[in-house]
Amino acid sequence: MTKKIIYTLLTLLFVIVWSWAAIEPLHYSDWVLENVLVVIFLPIIFLTARSFEFSMLSYVFIALFAILHVIGSHYTYAEVPWGVTLGEWLGTDRNMYDRLVHYLFGLWLVYPVREICVRLGKTKGFWSYFVPFMVISAFAGFYEVVEWGAAAVVDPDAGTAFLGSQGDIWDAQKDMMLAMAGALITLTVVMVINMLFNRNFFHEFRESLRLPKDDKPLGEIELEEMLEGK
Repeated sequence: MTKKIIYTLLTLLFVIVWSWAAIEPLHYSDWVLENVLVVIFLPIIFLTARSFEFSMLSYVFIALFAILHVIGSHYTYAEVPWGVTLGEWLGTDRNMYDRLVHYLFGLWLVYPVREICVRLGKTKGFWSYFVPFMVISAFAGFYEVVEWGAAAVVDPDAGTAFLGSQGDIWDAQKDMMLAMAGALITLTVVMVINMLFNRNFFHEFRESLRLPKDDKPLGEIELEEMLEGK
């Protein structure tokens, strides 16, 4: 099966799920809020595909996460039916769908983030794992801030549905922790694979923690050199 066919199937599957999710969502205002991110990020991925093509695995992770997200937008994250079953499996009365999606956000999306860091940012060795982890952690925190801001400006019902905290005062912190845990697991697996099959792994790892010979401090020293025209 060629890449083009797989990409087409992933796109078709997402369109089908999104179309279903758009039909009579449980809370229309929440559905609109949740789809703001879809409207922003998915067109960017499509429009930049020619100049920056992700690996097939990254596209699969992105598509799966987007599908789970729009399912959550249809019911609201706190009321997805399967989330109740997941909560029962975990021994809690809480709807755990939002916890699952935050965990998968880190587990799945850290991989395409690492692709960007390695291929565009040219990060190597230690930094090819640390930087993606920090990016995912930052996005997880940023999303919680967005949730808070949206809940503060929209009508109370939509804001409550969008937050999906279900009465847990530590909801934001737990969501961020799960995203970070998911990212750490994926990065650990990727690192182990590289340790086993990349002969230069340990050399690159060591070199990434050393300063090059032509390195020099930035800040006021760099500013002084720019002012002197060097």
